[in-house]
Amino acid sequence: MPSDLAHHIQSIPLVDTHEHMRRENDWVENGPDILQDLFGNYVPADLNTAGATQEAMRNLMDASKDIESRFEGIRNAWEATQFTGYGEAVSLIAKHIYGLDELTGKSLAEAQEKVKRIQTPGKRYEILHDIANLDHIQTDDFSWNCDPDSSGLDFFLYDLSWANFCNGQIDVNSIQGEVGIEVIDLSTLKSSMDALFDKHGPNAIAVKSQHAYNRTLNWIERSDEEASAALQKVLTKTNEEIDAETRLCLGDWCWAKGVELTIQHHLPFKIHTGYYAGNDRMPVNRIPSGNMCALFARYLDAKFVLMHISYPYNDELVALAKHYRNIWVDFCWAWSIDPYSSRDFLRRCIHAVPSNKLFAFGGDTGWPTSAMAYAIQARNEITRALEAEIDDGYMTEKQAMEFADRIMHKNQYECFDIEGTRKNIAKAA
Repeated sequence: MPSDLAHHIQSIPLVDTHEHMRRENDWVENGPDILQDLFGNYVPADLNTAGATQEAMRNLMDASKDIESRFEGIRNAWEATQFTGYGEAVSLIAKHIYGLDELTGKSLAEAQEKVKRIQTPGKRYEILHDIANLDHIQTDDFSWNCDPDSSGLDFFLYDLSWANFCNGQIDVNSIQGEVGIEVIDLSTLKSSMDALFDKHGPNAIAVKSQHAYNRTLNWIERSDEEASAALQKVLTKTNEEIDAETRLCLGDWCWAKGVELTIQHHLPFKIHTGYYAGNDRMPVNRIPSGNMCALFARYLDAKFVLMHISYPYNDELVALAKHYRNIWVDFCWAWSIDPYSSRDFLRRCIHAVPSNKLFAFGGDTGWPTSAMAYAIQARNEITRALEAEIDDGYMTEKQAMEFADRIMHKNQYECFDIEGTRKNIAKAA
């Protein structure tokens, strides 16, 4: 029988600090069929690793082809993958959305008719708010724009993207189109950054960058002179002529300016750390959070939200979060990458890191059904971790409930200006 703690964890409106949630019109007008919905998240990476062919993976996502044959092409890989965190999430979507306890070609084909029932206006919100019991979601849609989302003004909040700047990529035309400033030198670049924050900062819940996919997280402080020389190369040379060090130099300078602006505008700075999505392109020396120690020490007044528990460098992140007052640890995506290690990591954090520095969840996905499944995983693993703490005599059940409240809801409201952002969005709407 579920414990009182388990019931309590299920009841908490869970703050979702990280999604790439696609918009309402995408869900209603261009939403996935059943196979695209079940497998259109992170599980293709595990299927690939398990041996699914590229042709089978292409067919899996091709809605013009027969459902049974598409599934049959990856069935062996699915059977090898079903117990991974990604695989478990697929099973949770199948059960809670489509009523399937087992995936077969026949059952999937028969359940396809349920798709049109859930791809209707407002159903995306219902899945996320009512079924997943999410307080709100914070979405990185890879843009500066954080305009109000009419499908849920209080619910769908957005990050201001800073990834291109951190990569040393300056899209002069996009910047001029957005804020009316032509970037010709470092001064105009800085003015354009100020203008982007002035325009979009009030409606933004945070600033986000996932530049670890393209460069090292190692940050070096750069002078204006160094950055100016790098910028001129970026503005005057072709992409092929720009070397990696030039990009890193300009990226480090832009990254620092972004951090300074987050301090000025009272916004946390979210940074992808650790594991890469996909396959066959993860240089592990780029991704540890420890690469950023110089940045943390330089900007002690910033709020750095380090995402994905820096997996597999979890223990290093425990030490960083214990040491630096400007670091928050976000479990987003981690529960699906490796549920067992994430549960173990939570227990390590309990005994080393102040509890107000932990955020329990973010789905890091695009469809509401996947976010729902990942939220179920998070609640289940948090329950297991805290029940183990009680069994080992570290916590009472009452203390465990209070801890769950904190990491699942209260901490996020203390770190992010959620109510202020909602008020600004309401005014803008």
